Amino acid sequence: MRGLTPYFEVFDMNASLAFYRDQLGFEVLFASPEVQTAEGRFSHFVHLARDGAELMLNTAYDSNERPAQRSEPRWQGCRHTALYIACDDVVGMQAEITAKGLNAPTPATTGYGFLAFSISDPDGHGVVFQQPGSAALA
Repeated sequence: MRGLTPYFEVFDMNASLAFYRDQLGFEVLFASPEVQTAEGRFSHFVHLARDGAELMLNTAYDSNERPAQRSEPRWQGCRHTALYIACDDVVGMQAEITAKGLNAPTPATTGYGFLAFSISDPDGHGVVFQQPGSAALA
């Protein structure tokens, strides 16, 4: 093995891309062809990467099938899933994404000794940026 790439279904691909690409700085490695649907123009599948971290996103609904409102029972499980992203400078990462308009809390020391902060993506998946405590104190 040489890597692990999480895969998330998303309600609104454009909202997810605005979060991961525009606010967190991921780059699109691959996207399926864009489609024009009642929900708008978007790709159903996108593979993203930043600094060795990768993520794949896929729409949860086929073209013209996404409901107008998110069905909370279906999406509640997202609140139990999180990406833990290792950082060399978690304070710098918080400053970077805050400068891009994302409301990110000040990093704090966790119960397991890491310096970290967490946010949620548009679907409720947790995104935790962390670095070991000893590196944070250096």
